[in-house]
Amino acid sequence: MAPTLDDAAGSPAQAEHSPGRSAAPAAPMPSPRELADAGELLRALAAPVRIAIVLQLRQGERCVHELVETLAVAQPLISQHLRILKAARVVHGERRGREVIYRLADEHLAHIVVDAVAHVGEPDAEGLPEPTNAQATRTR
Repeated sequence: MAPTLDDAAGSPAQAEHSPGRSAAPAAPMPSPRELADAGELLRALAAPVRIAIVLQLRQGERCVHELVETLAVAQPLISQHLRILKAARVVHGERRGREVIYRLADEHLAHIVVDAVAHVGEPDAEGLPEPTNAQATRTR
């Protein structure tokens, strides 16, 4: 029998007894290529500035100078992060006159970022405070 996503995340019985999780129908396990592509996408999103860019673009189209102004990050750095997001197909850029206007390629991508930001703000399942960056680094 082929593994499913439920096998990777735990059994449906475990999901029933885990806070905030519901049992979902079994889905086939993605191919190794799909898993690698998902890993690349998550790597592209794995920088605080890129997360902030996605959150800004979730609100609407922006040009580079608007992102520079809003995020208080140097223009070359914003451009570098936009290149990474564009290569990962997270954002699209469209030239309008002398400016390039950026927008999200897909609203699903914004949900990934919004959910991640919301998750880190939630208390630990056992009610323990979240570890600081120094504590998290020591436990790895």
